[in-house]
Amino acid sequence: MQNSFCMETSELLKKVRRIEIKTRGLSRNIFAGQYHSAFKGRGMAFSEVREYQYGDDIRDIDWNVTARYVRPYIKVFEEERELTVMLMIDVSGSRDFGSVNVMKKEIITELAATLAFSAIQNNDKIGVIFFSDKIEKFIPPQKGKKHILYIIRELIDFQPDDKKTDISHVLKYLTNAIKKRCTAFLISDFIDKGNFKDALTIANRKHDVVAIQVYDRRETELPPVGLMKIKDAESGEERWIDSSSKRVRDAYSQWWNNRQEMMSDTFKKCRVDSVSIRTEDDYVKSLIALFDKRN
Repeated sequence: MQNSFCMETSELLKKVRRIEIKTRGLSRNIFAGQYHSAFKGRGMAFSEVREYQYGDDIRDIDWNVTARYVRPYIKVFEEERELTVMLMIDVSGSRDFGSVNVMKKEIITELAATLAFSAIQNNDKIGVIFFSDKIEKFIPPQKGKKHILYIIRELIDFQPDDKKTDISHVLKYLTNAIKKRCTAFLISDFIDKGNFKDALTIANRKHDVVAIQVYDRRETELPPVGLMKIKDAESGEERWIDSSSKRVRDAYSQWWNNRQEMMSDTFKKCRVDSVSIRTEDDYVKSLIALFDKRN
């Protein structure tokens, strides 16, 4: 029993290490500049004074220093860079799906770890909310490598109590639990039967919410393989469908397209930046595109 536990712990640590090496390198070498410019600090803080130069804003003149030296000096301000970054991670049953070489859960883990390292390298605090149709776990925002490794370990190994999804609930929790304005990444496949538009609107007024959808190609279309049994990973409901029927396949594709349009329309109306990432695609390019869009 003890040997089994030690082996499981050893495997977990190896996974944590692999994720750390990959995502820390990405955040350091690729995202450092984009992250810094895409996610602004809280405001401007006084740094120093210097002599007035042609073109400076006269509203920045420090009149006390100017009077003392009998020539104009201006105040120099620097951006207050420190942010609080919250990751809202969907841990519902539908994340355990992948038809190619990787599951949605694995991509979500790498995305979250990359964002966490980007935050830490910019001296930002990072926290996590794991959610299903309830708040599964809250990790308060902190700094430091030890904190990041704890987050990665939880991303890899966390087992939720419930399998359903309630995005509206986690958004309300964010609004109430985090008092100061933060940057919040909502990472999910957005398979949610409820309407989260109102909760997203309110959350984005208080915080800077960014939506990242992770989905699998097989969720967008059915393969023509004849009779097949499908199962809802969140409700457990099973049913048989005839995928050899073009009418069935077209209906499914139409359902997916309508769902995506509705989701995109919600983000647009709520003024939330978003990106959709397929499990088999290069999420690095998608993140860079998202960061560039915000500059």
